[in-house]
Amino acid sequence: MLLYLFPSGRIRGNKFYVGDIDGAPGKSLVVELDGPRRGLWKDFADDDGGDLIAAWAKSRGLSTQQDFPRIADEIRQWLGFAPPVDPGARRDMRTVPMDELGPYTAKWDYVGLDGELIACVYRYDPPSGKEFRPWDVRARMWRAPDPRPLYNLPALMTARTVILVEGEKCADALIGAGIVATTAMNGAKAPVDKTDWSALKNKEVLIWPDRDAPGWDYAESAARACAAVGCQSVAILVPPADKPLKWDAADAAQDGFDCAAFIAQAERRVIKAAVPMVPTFTLGALLDDDSPLPEDLIEPRVLTPGGLLVFGGAPKVGKSDFLLAWLTHMAAGASFLGMRPPRPLRVFYLQAEVQYHYLRERVKGIRLSPEHLILARTNFMATPQLRLILDDDGLAQVIPAMVAAFNGQTPDIIVIDPIRNVFDGGDAGGENDNGAMLYFLSQRVERIRQAVNPEAGVILAHHTKKLGKRQFEEDPFQALAGAGSLRGYYSSGMLLFRPDEAQSTRHLIYELRNGPAIETKFVDKMDGQWHEVDVNDRLVLKEYGERLDAERRRKRDAILQILFEEAAQGRCYTANQLAESFEGKAGLGGERTIRERISALSTQGYIKFFRNSTDYGLPSIGRSKFGYLCVEGMVLNTHTGEPDPDTGELPLRPLGVLPTHYKCPQSGAAMPVENPDVWVYQEISNDPQEQE
Repeated sequence: MLLYLFPSGRIRGNKFYVGDIDGAPGKSLVVELDGPRRGLWKDFADDDGGDLIAAWAKSRGLSTQQDFPRIADEIRQWLGFAPPVDPGARRDMRTVPMDELGPYTAKWDYVGLDGELIACVYRYDPPSGKEFRPWDVRARMWRAPDPRPLYNLPALMTARTVILVEGEKCADALIGAGIVATTAMNGAKAPVDKTDWSALKNKEVLIWPDRDAPGWDYAESAARACAAVGCQSVAILVPPADKPLKWDAADAAQDGFDCAAFIAQAERRVIKAAVPMVPTFTLGALLDDDSPLPEDLIEPRVLTPGGLLVFGGAPKVGKSDFLLAWLTHMAAGASFLGMRPPRPLRVFYLQAEVQYHYLRERVKGIRLSPEHLILARTNFMATPQLRLILDDDGLAQVIPAMVAAFNGQTPDIIVIDPIRNVFDGGDAGGENDNGAMLYFLSQRVERIRQAVNPEAGVILAHHTKKLGKRQFEEDPFQALAGAGSLRGYYSSGMLLFRPDEAQSTRHLIYELRNGPAIETKFVDKMDGQWHEVDVNDRLVLKEYGERLDAERRRKRDAILQILFEEAAQGRCYTANQLAESFEGKAGLGGERTIRERISALSTQGYIKFFRNSTDYGLPSIGRSKFGYLCVEGMVLNTHTGEPDPDTGELPLRPLGVLPTHYKCPQSGAAMPVENPDVWVYQEISNDPQEQE
């Protein structure tokens, strides 16, 4: 029960720890798991406590006295028992409330191949929005069966083609039109690994997604599961571009849309083609084939024939400058930062950002040897700043220019920089929309390649959106706008990233689909040329750089700098002492203003606290809730030893101050610091893209 109520809690020995009754991470609230006080809890932050029923009630904002029947029902359902039913009442379950959700508004039965009822899914429509609850018939519990069956199983067994949709309502709409349809339990939120897809083995599966990003993501996940289970073919239907957001199969049936014609004729993304359309090879044939692999257009596997590379970066990071130097080296047959062409490549650079005069200014700054420059002069073809969209009219202008660029020879590489300026996603939306991005890639970029040279490599320059620091470190390529469709489509990705705006060094990050991983490179432009920076030099300077980072953070705020400088003079403060001592000084304002600023800096992690005052020869903190204030890198100079016999001065001993506690951003409570040597800052932003 405790982990159900408080997922962030932790068990240590015979106690359960969590931050507070709302479930915040931490150790302030303790539950006894053994002994005479087993099941009792106490929150040491506010002296609240009680038994497990009280914990259940308080965590949900309920009263054990006034809301006890509701609490009992909730605990009963958590234990897996159905709510009690009055024997004299009608057995129509529409009259049975589901805790606070009210009566259900729709119900769908999942049956096995023999027609036996396996599970029921109930829909509720409370004021907070629709919710679905599954009932496991065999286990007689409010949960989904494990594994979860597909909907409409008996009809799937005799069907050759099955339409997979998002939700039972959409499936019923198609079934009513005479089309064999199914869905995974929970629709777009269905856990793919917990669903039994085996009923679709050897079937032709067409996936009809809702017209939104979650719908397309669900379709891609389901498509991979269908292919893995052995479906004969798998394809995703692309919803019409003129339909509204969230349009689905149920909407289509309600509007009188010709669903059968759409299924037969719609544009689709083939995930797995039918066997007759795909060549197959035995293991022996693959082992015996010793023919050479196709040459990489750019080694090592950065760009392969027919491949698509997306080169991304934030504005002003130097993407276009980097790209121009890189492409001219490829046109000259010269290596660039370890990326090598097999020969001088014909490069068509379609760019929509730099005007002609400034483009020629940049080109003249590129450093190439005379012999390489001779080759690049004719192998590199660029447009001035284009002011067009790559719709049908735009393609009619661009494709003939590419075909005619190299006197009858085709380009080896087609570059579009940046795609934002020429983007056409049909009517689906902008480049942040996965459906629109897929339309652009399949209906615009691929049309260009097929018309010009099907084996050409394509490079798309693209911008990145803002991600939180942790998100970027975990998966940097998710920063690409429209990443869901791009990453499923491209063969390789590159990011140019500057982690520190005060430094010129960039990170060059790779993601390859067709080759071994390439380690991140550190690059910089020096004397007009791009160079790889020695990593060892950066490691030597890492500690120095961290000290500079801490100094920059301190100088952002006067209070942080005051705490740092006062400690150097042997003085430390609690929040109240600092507010009283510096009221009206250093432009800090009154006591209340100073306290509010200290509170904000503490929440963000710039100020922490230490309570071991005796270790530094300081007076006790007394009634202070948190303790003495400290900042990163703070050094306290204390007087120690005997006075100098000549000068009478006491010698100073510098002590590095380490925090013992920090302010929890969620609860505001003082929490113990796990590692005092590591400072963690809470990055707080008002930018909605950075909070995604």
